[in-house]
Amino acid sequence: MELYRDSHNRALTDYPRPSVAVDTAVLTVPPDAPLSVLLVRTDSGWRLPGTFLHEGELLSDAALRSLRVKAGVTGLSPRQLQVFDDPARDNRGWVLSVAHLDAVPWSRLAIDESLARVASVTDVGTLPYGHNEILNQAVAAFRQSYALAPDPAGLLEQPFTLRQLQQLHETVAGEPMMRDTFRRTMEPQLRATGDFAAGTVGKPARLFARV
Repeated sequence: MELYRDSHNRALTDYPRPSVAVDTAVLTVPPDAPLSVLLVRTDSGWRLPGTFLHEGELLSDAALRSLRVKAGVTGLSPRQLQVFDDPARDNRGWVLSVAHLDAVPWSRLAIDESLARVASVTDVGTLPYGHNEILNQAVAAFRQSYALAPDPAGLLEQPFTLRQLQQLHETVAGEPMMRDTFRRTMEPQLRATGDFAAGTVGKPARLFARV
C-alpha cells in the first residue's frame, strides 16, 4: 500500500503528534454523602482513572481498561465528555485527553479499596494532569442534565417519593431547591405507580417511577 503524502509531500508521521490519554470521571452519591467522584491511587497521590491509548485501541475500550485495571471497576458505560487539548495542561508533555463521564448508583460501584476511593467533588484537592478541569466540566455537565430531567442517570432506586427525588437532586446540585418549583418541573415527567410509601408520618406519600 502506497504511503499517503499530503500536498506538501509530507507523510502523517512527519507531523508532531501528541500522546492521547483517556480520563474518566465516575460520579456517584453514597448514602448520606455529597456528590462524589471515583479517584485512583498513584505514587504521587490521587487522580481520575485514566490511561494512554494503545495502538489500534478504541477510546471506549481504553476507558473501560483504565477503570478495570486502575480501580478494579467493571460494568460501566462511560460516554465521551470533551477533548482537553491545551498543550501545557500536562506536565509530562504534550498530552491530549479525551475525557469521559459516567454516573452510577452507589450500590453498583464495587471498587477495590486498595486501588481507589470516592471523594466529594468539592474536596478532591489539587489533582495532577489537568484532572481538576476535567472534573469541573464533568460535574457541570452532570448537574445540567439533572436540571432538566428527573434522575436521568438512574441513581435512585425505584419507586421513590417526590421528596426522595428532590433530596437526590439537591445533592447533585449542591444546593437546596424550592419544593413547589421542583415538583412542577419534575412530576409531569414521572409515572405515578398508584402506590404509597409505607411507614411515613402524616399523609402517605405517593410513589413514582421514571418514565
